[in-house]
Amino acid sequence: MFDQHPLRNQLHNEIHERPPEPMTAPLAISHIVMLGEREASREHLARLLRDHRLAVPDGQTNHLRADIGPLRLRWELHTEFSSWTVMRPLAAGEPFDASRPPTAAEALPQDWLAALPGQALSALHLWALDGGSATLQDHARQLLQEDRTVGSAVGGGEGQVLTDFAIHPDGFSRMLLLRGVLGPRRLGRIVQRLLEIETYRMAALLGLPQAREAGAVLSRAERELASLAEAVRSARPEDEPQMLDRLTRLAGEVESEYAATHSRFSASAAYFGLIDKRVRELGEQRLPNLQTIEEFLDRRLSPARATCEWAARRQDALSQRISRVSNLLRTRVEIEQQLGSQALLAAMNRRQDLQLKLQATVEGLSVAAISYYIVGLVSYVAKGAQKLGWPFSGEATSAVAVPLVVLAVWYSMRSVHRRIVGHH
Repeated sequence: MFDQHPLRNQLHNEIHERPPEPMTAPLAISHIVMLGEREASREHLARLLRDHRLAVPDGQTNHLRADIGPLRLRWELHTEFSSWTVMRPLAAGEPFDASRPPTAAEALPQDWLAALPGQALSALHLWALDGGSATLQDHARQLLQEDRTVGSAVGGGEGQVLTDFAIHPDGFSRMLLLRGVLGPRRLGRIVQRLLEIETYRMAALLGLPQAREAGAVLSRAERELASLAEAVRSARPEDEPQMLDRLTRLAGEVESEYAATHSRFSASAAYFGLIDKRVRELGEQRLPNLQTIEEFLDRRLSPARATCEWAARRQDALSQRISRVSNLLRTRVEIEQQLGSQALLAAMNRRQDLQLKLQATVEGLSVAAISYYIVGLVSYVAKGAQKLGWPFSGEATSAVAVPLVVLAVWYSMRSVHRRIVGHH
């Protein structure tokens, strides 16, 4: 009935992207996040699917779920990383051996798993189990580092989760989830939030090393700017070009650092916000003698978050300060240039006045010289005319002609001067 926007379906279906899956305990989950190598990640997925005679995704696919034998594989391609989540059902009623816990990753082809493209940013084993709190505590003592264990009741108290946020000898972090009375859908949502917390925690902390490195650069730049600001206050005019060059190089250095780190700091801020949201969605309630996940993350991540935010603010503040000092120096140079221009104009005016006076003098001399030559001509003419009957002598004729000639020459030169001035 309507002319459809070409992106309508894509935008409409965005809210249905990557929904949580219903899960049934007992279940072993392995979650791996690889940084970089986006296209290689898609090709690596296609290799696994072809080996199991499954359909290969096209070049536009950013997430996929597939059953590979008894395993459930979920692959997602994000802006900076790709995530691989493998779920392996455990036999119901079979005792859980915490000394050698079964994992989902070990059921994958190990050569294929070892060749995952990119660099591992996060790796987590999560076990969703049935049983009571006492059983969960027994498993936790064997699987987790007791002095680092944190946890809480989640889902409004219907389930429990324990973790130590530590990397164990196999290279994976560990997390235990007691299903309690959580249904499959709620269990799936809790698991997805826990996996996202672990992923976003590591992604957010990518900005911390850059913030520390930027801090050293900014400290040196701030000292340089303070030195320049003091120099501007007492500088001589001949020092200003050198100071402007120093200020320009400092501005370029700060802007280069800003361009290199701004996107990372912005991404870290976004990831920190997602962590806060996912932790709140867990609906935590305290367990005896344990910190909640929210308390632990808030305490341990707050310094890193503050460092990233402070580095971003320092960059903005320093850039603005450099701009103010640059404007101050530029204004000073412009004022001095204006003063120099005014002095130059005054000198030009003086020279012009002198030229006018010289011109007036030259015009007077020119009138005298021209009149002298004309009177001489008149004298010669009168002497010749006297022989033809002219009644006056040459000297008398010249004497009478002098004022007339001078007046005529002066008037002619003034007329020419007025025409030239009027033309310009």
